[in-house]
Amino acid sequence: DGQRGGYQGSRDGQGGRDGQRSGGYQGNRDGRGFQGSRDGQNRDGQRGGYQGSRDGQGGRDGQRSGGYQGNRDGQGRDGQRSGYQGNRDGRGFQGNRDGQNRDGQRGGYQGNRDGQGGRDGQRSGGYQGNRDGRGFQGSRDGQGRDQRGGFSGGRDGQRGGRGQSSSKSAFDTPIQTKPTSNRQNKNAYKNDKYDKRRHDEEEGRLKGGKPAKGAFIMPQKPAKPKEEEVKVITLPDTITIKELADKMKVQPSVIVGKLFKEKGQMVTVNQEVDYDQAEEIAMEFDILCEKEEKIDVIAELLKEDEENEANMVTRPPVVCVMGHVDHGKTSLLDAIRKTNVTAKEAGGITQHIGAYVVEINGQKITFLDTPGHEAFTAMRMRGAQATDIAILVVAADDGVMPQTVEAINHAKAAGVEIIVAVNKIDKPSANVDRVKQEMSEYELVPEDWGGSTIFVPVSAHTHEGIKDLLEMILLTAEVKELKANPNRKARGIVIEAELDKGKGPVATVLVQKGTLKVGQNVAVGACFGKVRAMMDDKGRRVKEAGPSTPVEILGLNDVPNAGEIFVEMDNEKEARAFAETFISEEKNRLIDDTKTKLSLDALFSQIKAGSVKELPIIVKADVQGSVEAVKQSLMKLSNEEVMVKVIHGGVGAVNESDVNLASASNAIIIGFNVRPDATAKSVAEREKVDIRLYKVIYQAIEDVEAAMKGMLDPVFEEKIIGHAVVRQTFKASGVGTIAGAYVLDGQFTRGCSARITRDGQQIFDGALASLKRFKDDVKEVKAGYECGLVFDKFNDIKEDDMIEAYAMVEVPR
Repeated sequence: DGQRGGYQGSRDGQGGRDGQRSGGYQGNRDGRGFQGSRDGQNRDGQRGGYQGSRDGQGGRDGQRSGGYQGNRDGQGRDGQRSGYQGNRDGRGFQGNRDGQNRDGQRGGYQGNRDGQGGRDGQRSGGYQGNRDGRGFQGSRDGQGRDQRGGFSGGRDGQRGGRGQSSSKSAFDTPIQTKPTSNRQNKNAYKNDKYDKRRHDEEEGRLKGGKPAKGAFIMPQKPAKPKEEEVKVITLPDTITIKELADKMKVQPSVIVGKLFKEKGQMVTVNQEVDYDQAEEIAMEFDILCEKEEKIDVIAELLKEDEENEANMVTRPPVVCVMGHVDHGKTSLLDAIRKTNVTAKEAGGITQHIGAYVVEINGQKITFLDTPGHEAFTAMRMRGAQATDIAILVVAADDGVMPQTVEAINHAKAAGVEIIVAVNKIDKPSANVDRVKQEMSEYELVPEDWGGSTIFVPVSAHTHEGIKDLLEMILLTAEVKELKANPNRKARGIVIEAELDKGKGPVATVLVQKGTLKVGQNVAVGACFGKVRAMMDDKGRRVKEAGPSTPVEILGLNDVPNAGEIFVEMDNEKEARAFAETFISEEKNRLIDDTKTKLSLDALFSQIKAGSVKELPIIVKADVQGSVEAVKQSLMKLSNEEVMVKVIHGGVGAVNESDVNLASASNAIIIGFNVRPDATAKSVAEREKVDIRLYKVIYQAIEDVEAAMKGMLDPVFEEKIIGHAVVRQTFKASGVGTIAGAYVLDGQFTRGCSARITRDGQQIFDGALASLKRFKDDVKEVKAGYECGLVFDKFNDIKEDDMIEAYAMVEVPR
C-alpha cells in the first residue's frame, strides 16, 4: 500500500488499494499512449499530462495531475500547486529518486527543492526523467485513481489517492530503486533543454519560504560570489559615436537613445565627441576609459637610451652669433677668425661651410655662421637644440633695435645662454651703459648691475675685447658642463644643405654625439645615404668627426632640410627604412598640423576641448608705444582657461622671421598699421600662420576676447586686387594731387579701396576717388598699364610710393 512501482524500463507498478495500477513506460501498454499525444482517462475523470501547456483537471478531491513543461498552474486540493517547467513541487530533481512518504514528507532532489503536500493527495517524486505518475515525454498519461501523469522519462512511481499512503512511516519500508542505466532517462534533462539554473531560481525556494513540517532539506552548496569584471577601453582625443559603440560592444542606437532620454542631446552615429564626453557616456554603461597615448613615431625612432656618465667627455661649445643688421655680426666673426688664424694661413682663408672651429688656449669653440633666427626656428621645430650659447651683437652707438629684440626672444624661447657683445666701442658716439640700460628692459641684466648676463665690450674693427669674449664663452661652457660620448653611433643636426652641380646633395652637419666616419650609413629625415666624403671647416678632407665638429658630407640621395636630425645606421636597409617611415609620418603630421594650427576662428573650440592652455601672440606695430599698449591690453585678457602670452613684440612690417617664430611657437600674429611683406605672406600661407591686421587697438582686443569667448565672426575679409607704384604726381585745381601710377600686378577698379605705403610704413588707407586713363574715367586698369589715381581727401603723394588696391569681400562662414 502506498508503495510505488519501479522505474526502469517498461514496467508496470503496482496498483493501490483501489485496484489502481500505474502504467508502464516504454511501449504503450494498458490504456496508455506512448509516443503521441494521448492522455489516458481514469476513473475519476482525471487526465494525464501531456507536453504542452495545459493544465490537468483534478480528480475527485480537486487534485490535479500536473502538466509538464510549459506554463501551467494547477491548483491542488490543499492549496498545493504543481511546479513549473519539468520540475514540479513535491518532487525531487535530478536522477531517479523517489521518496514517497507520509504526511508532508518529500522526496529527495539533488538540489534543494521542497515538496509540499498534505496528508491527502500528497506526492513526492523525483524530477528528471523519473517522476511519479509516469508516462513518457511527449505523450503522457497518468493512469489510476487520483493519480497524476508523469513527466519525461518513464517512471511509474505511482502515487496513491487520497489518504492512500499507509500510516506506517515511509522509512519503515525502504524503497528500492534500480540503477539508472536507461539512456533515455539519462539524457532527458538535455532533451528537455532544461535549464538547471533557472530551475533552481524559480523553484528552489519554498513556496512560503519555510520548509513544510518534517520536510527533509538537502544542504545547499554555497554559491561562489561572481567577481565583477570592470571593463576598460582606450579612447583617442575624438571619436565618433559609432566607433565608441563598437569599443563598448553596444549598439550605437542604445547610446543615441540614452543621450536623448537622459540628457536631451540629439546626436547621430557619425557625430564626433571629445574624450571627456565619450568618457561620460562610457561611465553610464559602467565602463572605464583610458586616454590613448599618441606615439610620435619619429620621436620614437630618434629616441635613445640614457648615456653612461663614465663614457662622457667634455666637448667644445657650439656658439651662434645673432643681432640686428649692420651691428657687425659678420665683421665680428671675421675678427674672431683672424685673431685665431695661424700665420701660414693668413690672408685668404676660404670659408667653405657655414660653421667653423676656432682654438683658444688649447680649447676649441665651434661657431655657426648661420642667420641667427632661422637656425633657431627651423631647429626648434624638430625639437633639437643646435647651439649652447648665443652671442648677441649690439652696436654701442645704436642700442637695441627691432631685430635685437627678435633675437632675444628667439634665444629665450630656445632656452639658450645669451652673452651680449657690445660692438663698435671704438666709435666716438659709443655708449655702453645705454646698451646695458636698454637690455635690462628685456631681462638681460649685466653682472656688474647685479644680474647674470655677461656683457663684453668689443670692437671688430680694432679687435679689442675679442680675446675676452672668447674666454667668456669658454667660461660659460665650463659652467654648463657640456659633455658627449664620442664612442657611439654618430648623431647630430643639419645646419644647411644645398644641391651642388658637381657634388650632388651636400649637407653641412654638426655632429653632436658619437663620431661620424667616412663610409657609414646615415639617415637624415627623409633622406639617406652613405658618407662618401667629409670636409672640415677649412675645406680639408677628413676621415672622422667627433662631437661639436661641423663637417660637410657628400653621398646623400637628396637634399635634407636644415634643422633635421641625422642618425648613423648599421646598414643601408635600416637607413632606407628610417627615411621611408619619416616620409609617411611627415605626411600624417602635416595633415594633423593643418588641423591644429591656431587661428582665432578655431580658438574657442580648441579652448573648449582643452587643447589650448596658453595663446601665444606676436605683436607688430608702426610705433613702439602701440606695441607696449597692445601687449599690456592683451595680457589682461588672460583667464583661468587661457593665458595670453605675448612672445614677441616689435616695430615694423611683419617679416619672415616673425612668421617662422609664430610657426615654431604656434602663435598668432597681430599687426597694427603694418603690412606683412611678400615673403612673410607666402611663408604664412605655407605654414598656415594666422596673421591679423588692425588699425584700432580695441578691435584687436575685442577680436581676441571674442575668439576666447567663441563669438568671433569676421563678416568681411579684404582681398588684395592689385599693386601699383607712383611714377609722377600732378596738381590739378579742384581735384588735388593726381598720382600717375603704373599697375604692377592685378588690377585697379573703380570704387575699390587703396592703401599707400612709404618705406614700409602705411600713410593712407581709404577710398579711391577716381580712376582715369588719360582724360577718361575707366572702370578698371590692368597690370602693365599706367593710370591716374585720386584719393579721397589725401594729397600727400610722392613718387615711388607703393599703392595696394583691395576690396572687402564677405567671408562665407
